[in-house]
Amino acid sequence: MSGDEADLNGVRDLSRDPLDGDPAVAAYFGDRYEAVREFGALLADQGELRGLIGPRELTRVWERHLLNSAAVVPFLGGGVVVDVGSGAGLPGLVIAAMEPERRVVLVEPMERRCAWLREAAEELGLTSVTVLRGRAEEVRDVVEADVITARAVASIDKLVKWAAPLLAPEGRMALLKGRTAAEELEKAKYPLRRAGLVGTVHSAPTIAGLEPTTVVTLDRA
Repeated sequence: MSGDEADLNGVRDLSRDPLDGDPAVAAYFGDRYEAVREFGALLADQGELRGLIGPRELTRVWERHLLNSAAVVPFLGGGVVVDVGSGAGLPGLVIAAMEPERRVVLVEPMERRCAWLREAAEELGLTSVTVLRGRAEEVRDVVEADVITARAVASIDKLVKWAAPLLAPEGRMALLKGRTAAEELEKAKYPLRRAGLVGTVHSAPTIAGLEPTTVVTLDRA
């Protein structure tokens, strides 16, 4: 059996992650902790095999992926979330696990990753998730987003060019970024102006002891 066809019902072990079972993590996610943990266990079990995460990340799935992705949730507002370049389902499947009633559309161009996203959503019982194969610019006639999310996909200027046409009239983009977020915003000032968007950099803490995540929101001017 190939990695892309691996059975998601295999051994799932997050025990190598020092944050697994941490009361602070459980408190942060509240009644959605077990759902998020189940996704993390799938990722730890299948992520390296299927080329979704590197071997060095297996001991920090909570910090590097689950909590980092969850940090965007307070910035989403309401409505349909479209996660562009969803890859392993970060942040899209984390959002869906935390807010199971929200419609979440995962847009991903690679078929093997789309297969993973569909299998993981089904395994987790996330019935509000839809997976679309393609790039953002290829699904403009298929879906409209109240919120667009993206993580480790491209620079802000490129994301605006590709994904802003998907936005509803009052929609926003909520992007997970790194320490160079302010510089990226400056470089994107002309695409932002053409799209009628204004950017703000936010520090988004999760649990004590972890560096806050940087979230950039882009809203209609």
